[in-house]
Formats: sequence, structure tokens, C-alpha cells
Amino acid sequence: MTSTSTPPGLTRFNTLEEHAAYTALREACASTAWAKRLLAARPYAAAEDLYAASDAAMAELTAGDLDEAMAGHPPIGRPKPGDPTSAREQSGMAGASDALKAEMLELNLAYQERFGHVFLICATGRTGEQMRDAVRERIGNPPEREREIVRTELGKINRIRLARLVEDD
Repeated sequence: MTSTSTPPGLTRFNTLEEHAAYTALREACASTAWAKRLLAARPYAAAEDLYAASDAAMAELTAGDLDEAMAGHPPIGRPKPGDPTSAREQSGMAGASDALKAEMLELNLAYQERFGHVFLICATGRTGEQMRDAVRERIGNPPEREREIVRTELGKINRIRLARLVEDD
């Protein structure tokens, strides 16, 4: 693909000053290792190249890198105040009943106690009930299995966030 066919949003990302690009990547994913790897591979000819680089970087994250990435995510049902990204991603919980919100809080706490980190799921497009059902299902997983599910879910979240970052003007 030639540079003239690179989508404008991706061209904008490719030409950002290094610190600004790094900051934008860290807003998409809190992992330093992930952001540095994607930054080092610029410029990208196509959005798919960026997504593939993200997937490859996700596959190589250490346990500590995953912990750092998860630390950037608020619990389901409690988006970061003033953060439109977490509010948008968790919008399925916005209209949930008080009973469902209370149940999610209890499940989040139980999950965090069991695994030592926030319950992470690609919440975009999911209802509150679907998220509740997912945490119920996953809380019984062995820690190693759950860690790989988290890696997969984080990869999905990163792809969505990267798409927003490089979408056309």
C-alpha cells in the first residue's frame, strides 16, 4: 500500500510527535511494553498492520505487563469518573437495575479477591446481564486459564481503541 492510500486518521497517528503518539497509545492500553512496541513499528501502511502489531505485542506481554495493562481498567459497573472511554465501553451497565449493579459489585470484589486483579472483559456491545453472566462463568476458572482469557479480552479492547484512534477524519 502506498502512503497516498493510507487513511487520513492513520497518517495522523503515524506523523504524531513520538511523545504524543506514545501518550495516545498509553490511553488505549496502560502497558508500557505494548505501547513502546507499537510506537517502534511506526509508520503503519494500513490499520490492519497496526492491529496485527497490537496482537503480536499482546502475545508477548509478561505477567507484569498484563498487570500494568489491567490496572488501567476500572471495574465493570464503575467507569472512571470523567472518562468518556470507560463510560462508552461500559454503557451496557448504565441502564442496569440497582440490583444488577449491586450484584456486579459483589462479583467484581469476589473475582478480584480470587485472581488479584480487576475482572476484564471487552464490554463494548454487551448488556449488564451478559457481563454479569461472564464474571459468574469465569470466576471458577483456574488462574492460568483466566490469565489467557484476560489477555484475549484486552486484545479485543485494544483493537477497538486503536480503531477509534486512527479512524478517518
